[in-house]
Amino acid sequence: LAPAGVSSPTPALCPYLRHFVRLPEPRVFAKSYWRPNIVLILTDDLDIAIGGLSPLTKTKKLIGDAGISFSNAFVASPLCCPSRASILTGKYPHNHHVINNTIEGNCSSTAWQKSEEAHTFPAILKNHGYQTFFAGKYLNQYGHSDAGGVEHVPPGWSYWVGLEKNSKYYNYTLSVDGKAQRHGADYSKDYLTDVLANMSLDFLSYKSNYQPFFMMVSTPAPHSPGPQLLSTRTDKHWLIRQAKTPMTNSSVQFLDDAFRKRWRTLLSVDDMVEKIVKSLQVRGELNNTYVLFTSDNGYHTGQFSLPLDKRQLYEFDIRVPLMVRGPKIKPNQTSKLLVANVDLGPTILDIAGYDVNKTQMDGMSFLPVMEGKMNSSSWRTDILVEYEGEGRNVSDPSCPLLGPGVSECFPDCVCEDSYNNTYACVRTVAPCANLQYCEFDDNEVFVEVYNVTADPFQLTNIAKTIDQEVLEKMNHRLMMLQSCSGQSCRTPGVYDPSYKFDPRQMFTGHSWRLSRLRQRVK
Repeated sequence: LAPAGVSSPTPALCPYLRHFVRLPEPRVFAKSYWRPNIVLILTDDLDIAIGGLSPLTKTKKLIGDAGISFSNAFVASPLCCPSRASILTGKYPHNHHVINNTIEGNCSSTAWQKSEEAHTFPAILKNHGYQTFFAGKYLNQYGHSDAGGVEHVPPGWSYWVGLEKNSKYYNYTLSVDGKAQRHGADYSKDYLTDVLANMSLDFLSYKSNYQPFFMMVSTPAPHSPGPQLLSTRTDKHWLIRQAKTPMTNSSVQFLDDAFRKRWRTLLSVDDMVEKIVKSLQVRGELNNTYVLFTSDNGYHTGQFSLPLDKRQLYEFDIRVPLMVRGPKIKPNQTSKLLVANVDLGPTILDIAGYDVNKTQMDGMSFLPVMEGKMNSSSWRTDILVEYEGEGRNVSDPSCPLLGPGVSECFPDCVCEDSYNNTYACVRTVAPCANLQYCEFDDNEVFVEVYNVTADPFQLTNIAKTIDQEVLEKMNHRLMMLQSCSGQSCRTPGVYDPSYKFDPRQMFTGHSWRLSRLRQRVK
């Protein structure tokens, strides 16, 4: 491949594209040429809470300033594989059944391949006449020997350049249409973000001009390469309470270094975005192309004395950047309406002219929002966030006192996850409420509730002081969302004027939760 920063086609990929691109018949040209092109740029673990967008000055100018930025964009689950599965399927985790980053958790497993993978929005786009290109991180276990290895090419992709397993910058393997391409540690030709940029530019140069295209570029940055250090509170779930406060000087230094490294990795992402947008402009395609930029989840680096990870229910892990530019989007817009990553698939299909109602997706298209055809009175007021905790059956050797059931432990015995870090939340954004309501699936049925307007850093859990009626309504709404599918996931929320609450409609299978909840918050 060409050295980083060189935007001309690279010899490694050009023959590959020349070989596979076939011009369609003239009748296809007449039918599909007018349809817009779509580019989705997905970053890995990009926070917005502590300045994750700060290094991305070009990205903000070329996408955000040229279109619309969503200030209330969230993920359905704050972990890579479940979140990415939600993006691809438009479904909440309880419907796509990817619960964590392991094969056993259905991450790129054969079960996923046999059920959901053939029905992702890229597969629908390809069947709808789009040429599709993927480059970068797919799902964390992609390429696993138990799931077809790198020879497996997910359905729906005309051109496939998939990273084997999780994000790396060097010493990785790419699956180029099912054939392994191994890379080393030479910056000039192996730094993954630059490799993805060059391959994306190659696609734009050698694709067919007679079909619309969808291009998805999934960068490793800013995954794992100062922090906001908030004190631990006693009103939070035990996993948060076990973190050591104040943090040691060595821990603070470690976090500062990690923070700087994350920002450095984003500089290459910023360059990549600029190259893609400029290439579209030079080719005369920018005015007919929607460009979306977002992340699979947020990230924390020191908040509540937690070291480095995501997985938690708080804003810093579930809130993500989302910027979009496109033909019918006015520049310099900011929307406060509530959107989620389950909406990306429906929105992209809507842009392509496909009837989203033909799918089983839980999300909804926000294209009307971007085009100024939707206001807050007719938009949704809540979404679901769910996560299933992971833990090991044996104690961590370096932290034996914690016992079994924990995982992602750091040397100072602060653990980021556990079996009972399993929770579900209703995140509400309405004209009269900015609320987060969460329940843990543990022996306590622990509840956390935050008024995010009054308490943006979520320091005070108001579960014991909030009005009992609101608590019961939110409990009921959570149960509704946890069992929803398709259209039922888009019914009115508690703070929607058309919401109706009937305690008699409580699901009998969940009645124990309400009674235990009442006992817990008294």
